[in-house]
Amino acid sequence: MSEELRVRGGRSRSLAQALEGHLTEWSERTGTTVEIWALPAGDVPAGITRAVMATLEEALANVERHSGARVVAVAVTLGPSGLRMTVSDDGVGFFGPAEGRGITAMHAHFDQVGGTLSVNGVPGAGTTVTGVVPRQD
Repeated sequence: MSEELRVRGGRSRSLAQALEGHLTEWSERTGTTVEIWALPAGDVPAGITRAVMATLEEALANVERHSGARVVAVAVTLGPSGLRMTVSDDGVGFFGPAEGRGITAMHAHFDQVGGTLSVNGVPGAGTTVTGVVPRQD
C-alpha cells in the first residue's frame, strides 16, 4: 500500500490525494457513482493513512460484491478531536451484525491505530462504515 501513496521523486502523496485517486479509479472501473463529501485538509500520520486506505478498499470491495449500490458517499475529516471516515452506500443493506473476513479486517486496521470502527446496515437502504481515530498527541 505504501507504494500507492508515492509519487515521482519519492514524495509522499497526502491522504486526500490518495483517496481522490483511488475513488476516481474505482468509480470508473465499477460504474458506481462516488460522491466525495469531504477530504482531510491536513497531514495524517502514515499508519492512520494506511488504515484508512485499507479500510476504504475493503468497504468498496464489499459494495462491489454485495450491495448493488448505485451511489457511494465518502467523507474523511480531520479535526481537533481526530480523524473520522464514513463510507455509505444506497445498496441492499443487511440485517443483524456485520460479519465476515472483510469486516474483521476493517476492524483490525482501525484497532491497530487506536481507533474504532462500526458497520451498520439497514435492509433495503444501504450500509454505512464509520471509523474514528482519536487525536494522538
